[in-house]
Amino acid sequence: MIEEIKGGVRLHLFIQPKSSKNQIVGPHNGLLKIKISAPPVDGEANAELIQFLSKFFKVAKRDVTLIKGDTGRSKTVEISGLTKSEAERLISAAL
Repeated sequence: MIEEIKGGVRLHLFIQPKSSKNQIVGPHNGLLKIKISAPPVDGEANAELIQFLSKFFKVAKRDVTLIKGDTGRSKTVEISGLTKSEAERLISAAL
């Protein structure tokens, strides 16, 4: 789910698009499940995911990078300027 990398963290996510609201759901088959309200059309869900994660973790959008899973539900995202313990604390508080 969460790996520490140099300068930040890497999140392994399972995305559920077209949800009623954006929210972190919790663990799902070894991934972190996140619901996103945007549909999976023309990169809308990816853009909304990046915006949601930047607000949630209080980092700039440029610090959130989708590195894998452009078109699938399983995605890998790197977030710069965040420690693994900070990420775990924020996610735990949201569940």
